[in-house]
Amino acid sequence: VLDRAVFTKEMKKDYTLLCPQLFPAAFDLIEPVLHRYGYNVKVLKEASSADVECGLKYVNNDACYPTILVVGQMMNALLSGEYDTDKVALLISQTGGGCRATNYVAFIRKALKDAGLSHIPVIALSVSGIESNPGMTFTLPLIHHAVQGLVLGDLLMAMLLRVRPYEMEEGAANALYKTWSKHSQDYLSGTSKWTYNRLIDNMIEAFDSFPMRDIRRKPRVGLVGEILVKFHPDANNHALDVIEQEGCEAAMPGMVDFFLYCFYNSKYKHEVYGDSWLNSKAGQLGIKYIELYRKRVKTRLAATGKFPVPVEIDTLASYAEEVLSLGNATGEGWFLTAEMIELIQSGTPNIIMAQPFACLPNHVTGKGMVKPIRERFPQANIVPVDYDPGASEVNQLNRIKLMISTAFTNQTETEANLQGQRSDTLAKEAVGARQHS
Repeated sequence: VLDRAVFTKEMKKDYTLLCPQLFPAAFDLIEPVLHRYGYNVKVLKEASSADVECGLKYVNNDACYPTILVVGQMMNALLSGEYDTDKVALLISQTGGGCRATNYVAFIRKALKDAGLSHIPVIALSVSGIESNPGMTFTLPLIHHAVQGLVLGDLLMAMLLRVRPYEMEEGAANALYKTWSKHSQDYLSGTSKWTYNRLIDNMIEAFDSFPMRDIRRKPRVGLVGEILVKFHPDANNHALDVIEQEGCEAAMPGMVDFFLYCFYNSKYKHEVYGDSWLNSKAGQLGIKYIELYRKRVKTRLAATGKFPVPVEIDTLASYAEEVLSLGNATGEGWFLTAEMIELIQSGTPNIIMAQPFACLPNHVTGKGMVKPIRERFPQANIVPVDYDPGASEVNQLNRIKLMISTAFTNQTETEANLQGQRSDTLAKEAVGARQHS
């Protein structure tokens, strides 16, 4: 075990905390929250090929792609000369599960040691409290605004993806998104007079009234998978952009649901494995707490009839139980299966499953569930796509394009069948009318 440098209270004053990117829509909002409470956090916005190469230098290739990407981003930033390595710390979230990415912190500390930088503190953010650092404390106000940031990030992304494929003026949807992301940042940093509910109401109204082309709805393609590869545009080679460029409408379930999944698992562990009753109750309280922040969002989105409405975690669990045990809780676990079923149920049968190469949890609860899902939902059109430093981007694109080609074919056949059913109904009604007369 490597000795670790601790982030102290004194360090909070003048240290820069580097944080790797995960989900831009949410992290653009979490960054000002941390600034508001005295932490000089800088999110490393983009991951370049140089970051990947740096990651491969410091991390064994047997580690998963997210680990290589995250460690590479951090180490490349430290070695760039841009930061004072005596006044910098690294900030990383850690779920504490059983997959390779659970070793993020150990991988980072080993890389720091190999580079002669083991004096740099690594702060592991974890709900389960893997480590403590006196200089990083989670006060209720900080948690309050951080949860709001996650909810707002999910909301912004969901609405952007719904309207952007139909924009009348190129770039208008992205401009609207940036406007409301900035309003959200101002609110979360405490520099505006917005209230949370007013911000939600006005944001949804702005997207609901956004001018859209009056054309038939495009085939919908969902993106699910391992949390970093799913949310990080550079990790999935901008899969959402590819979906839209191929003439489809993209959909991506939000980040908040992943936290709800983590909380929900404590209930299962208590009921089935005899785990702590206190942990189970804490998990249930966590779910209720977060859902309070989404209540206004759900009500307003449902009223529009245009945007996807977040689903309760209990409902997602019931979907997953149709095909596997909820004991599958390593990595994305049963949640990955549940997301796919929820997408299909909501009219998005075409799905890209983004997974790090050789990611066992994803292969079991993702790729391994494709057959039983298709047996229950014959319209399911799912393609697993591996992402890795050595993966062929051309191969990834070809697999996605083949799936999208099938999506267009299925949509045409479905519309033809519906048209045929309407024609048959009208003919029967006409015959009935003549007989009646």
